[in-house]
Amino acid sequence: MKTPSSTDAVHAGEARAEPYDAISTPIVQTSTYTFANTAELEQYATGTHPREDRGEYGRYGNPTCRAAERAMALLEGTEESAIFASGMAAVTTAILALTKAGQHVVSFNDGYRQTRQFITTVLARFGVEHTLVAAGDLGALAAAIRPATRLVLGESPTNPHLSCVDLAQLAAIAKAHRNVKTMIDATFASPVNCRPAAFGIDLVVQSATKYVAGHNDVLAGFVSGPSGLVSVVRELRGVLGGVCDPHAAWLVSRGMRTLKLRVDKQNATGLALARFLDGHPKVARVFYPGLPSHPDHAIATHQMAGFGGVVTFECHGGLAAARAVVDALRIPRIAPSFGGVEALVEPPVLMSYYELTPEERAQIGIEEGLVRYSAGIEDEGELLADLARALEKI
Repeated sequence: MKTPSSTDAVHAGEARAEPYDAISTPIVQTSTYTFANTAELEQYATGTHPREDRGEYGRYGNPTCRAAERAMALLEGTEESAIFASGMAAVTTAILALTKAGQHVVSFNDGYRQTRQFITTVLARFGVEHTLVAAGDLGALAAAIRPATRLVLGESPTNPHLSCVDLAQLAAIAKAHRNVKTMIDATFASPVNCRPAAFGIDLVVQSATKYVAGHNDVLAGFVSGPSGLVSVVRELRGVLGGVCDPHAAWLVSRGMRTLKLRVDKQNATGLALARFLDGHPKVARVFYPGLPSHPDHAIATHQMAGFGGVVTFECHGGLAAARAVVDALRIPRIAPSFGGVEALVEPPVLMSYYELTPEERAQIGIEEGLVRYSAGIEDEGELLADLARALEKI
């Protein structure tokens, strides 16, 4: 599968001649735009204005944001992309743009908890029904599609178990139904490791906060896909207001330039960590699609160029053991995100799923001894030595 090169990452979205002869795209820090005369205003109103990267008001367009969107479309291999204030703003706006009362969505039960919460609680208030199926179970997904179904969505890999779904089969199932669109959150893969659009997926979501920007200093998200679908999502973005600030968009564009270098490094470190953990006497199970022991290894090998820097593992000894390991680690910080240049670690029971009861966590596979480790770009050997020492605390 063709994925972006470092040349693509460095130059995607940029104009050859930037204003003021700048190398980087300038930050156009404005909330509104002026018109020289009513003739120019009429051009804008009729869609013939020569500057397609701006609007009349900042909620409808910004040149810095458009540069980031052009770059992401190139990296994803899609016609268009729309940038948002966060990954969740991208997810929720896209879902709302494609569904309405009386319709139905199908999703997998393994994935980001707030996406699942939006589907099961917020959408229900607007009269949109849902069905959740087991991660990667395409038979159950196909059976769940109804005449009212309009959207099938999920993640690949998922959070936190790194389950992968066969994207080509998923797209084929949906395309057999005329009105059903597909949307995949590919944040854990990044465009470097997987381009879902190449397998027929309609819309691809990235939380740019993670690998794409890569420095844990900005919130942003993207929805990428065909121009017709993205334009519908972008139009609703202007109504709901989940727009990205131009300075945030500039930070995202800056991060994109090193995306390939960073992710290649994190792929190598993630695989090394997973291999070290696999079979370790104090580790009950490792979740990493690059390992042959992962149930979706064959799927991941077929559709991914690399397996990412996130490794989830379950410690023998439950929550007490997980806490002992997390507290003993010296290099990673305890934090909920992933994909940045710094290694991060969390016990999901205490961080992302603390509000659920043990029974509710068990239903979605969140075991008490789980640890989610996100490798940064630190020295691989130092991270391995730190992890080995921490495991001895169990």
